[in-house]
Amino acid sequence: MAEPVDPVVEPGNPVVEPVETRGGLVRGVSWTPDGPSLSLTTDDGAAQMPLLPGRWLRFEVLSGDGVPARWCLGFVRVEESGQPQHFPCPTSQAAERGYQCGACFAKDQMRPMHDFHRSGQASPGLKAYLSQQHWLYIATFADGTTKVGTASERSKWSRLAEQGALVARYVARARDGAVVRHLEDSVSTNLPPTQFVRGAAKFAALLQPRPPLHLEQTNKAMADVVRGYVAELALEGFETVDEPWQRSEFSQAVAVPGRRTAYPQPLDTGRHGIRIDSMLGPTALAGLDGVDGEFLADLGALKGRKIRFGDYTTDIPALQESLF
Repeated sequence: MAEPVDPVVEPGNPVVEPVETRGGLVRGVSWTPDGPSLSLTTDDGAAQMPLLPGRWLRFEVLSGDGVPARWCLGFVRVEESGQPQHFPCPTSQAAERGYQCGACFAKDQMRPMHDFHRSGQASPGLKAYLSQQHWLYIATFADGTTKVGTASERSKWSRLAEQGALVARYVARARDGAVVRHLEDSVSTNLPPTQFVRGAAKFAALLQPRPPLHLEQTNKAMADVVRGYVAELALEGFETVDEPWQRSEFSQAVAVPGRRTAYPQPLDTGRHGIRIDSMLGPTALAGLDGVDGEFLADLGALKGRKIRFGDYTTDIPALQESLF
């Protein structure tokens, strides 16, 4: 399933880096060609904390009486120009459906995009957004699982970076979002690639990723099959392409096999101190205080949680220390 991951404008608030004494509501890990950032909503508006090599994240996840498991992340309106615009939840409610409360879910103008190619129902802004050029891609993850997906022109690179793909290729360029979703549905219905890979499965596969050559060959073979298949479809408004996606160099250490173990504590609660050494999608290859060794930490687990920065460290069980 395609997800709305294009950059959104934060009304009235500049995008700034939060100081270490602040915190906020985590909206997830976002990527640009400059690298990944932890996206937050703070008391002052939107904020981006760049996840730079060697940076320490020291934070506490707020929990306890009156604190929901997940907070609502708000909703998106789409301007008539087609530019998505994010708004935080006006009443700071608990999330009820995914990462939204009922009211924000009902107001979200990006939600109909997944069914627009069948229903034709969308706001004028969403129709403008979907009228831009879109891409069909084939992405392969660490265990060799391969999916078909779509990306708009403006999220062509970041879509795959945020998903945590190890290898990917664009196989078709479509005139708009409706055409590309017809292609996606046809491919997933008639060929092996799925439209969805669970985040937990992606993370587990990164503990022991397949060799890079195997993943490259797997992706190229499936892309060739999909490209040949869509070329024969009786559908207008697209052309096949053969264009590789370029993964960030900052992702290399996560992507290749190496000695690592899963982060020893759940990230959706407690106190943590994590040094960022490499990032692939929302997954960090991380170092911890006083430990020789590397850990894989899924920062996606922070999405919808409120955190507070401070001088925190990770409590490492004695059993974990023996692994190194």
